[in-house]
Amino acid sequence: QVQLVESGGGLVQPGGSLRLSCAASGSIFSVATMGWYRQAPGKQRELVATITNDGITDNADSVKGRFTISRDNAKNTVALQMNSLKPEDTAVYYCYLRFMSFVSWGQGTQVTVSS
Repeated sequence: QVQLVESGGGLVQPGGSLRLSCAASGSIFSVATMGWYRQAPGKQRELVATITNDGITDNADSVKGRFTISRDNAKNTVALQMNSLKPEDTAVYYCYLRFMSFVSWGQGTQVTVSS
């Protein structure tokens, strides 16, 4: 049983920053790949960034140089630091956990970038 709870979303102006956090329950966190996905209205859910259990990261081309994913295994948390935000970053952001065939999703947190 795994529960993922996102926080940190909100309204920010273009060029601003937000930091999202995801808190996970269960001992599986330390061996799982974590990630952030996002979904805007009328669009498919897309991968934003991932981080493996040993800290290897990967970012989507659209956010490279602006977003940073990190994890703290001692606290069972994963974060997404978002800088230089653009209106096209507006979406619901979802925390994701995968270990082998087991997958879990958070409920999502809204990020709105608008002036």
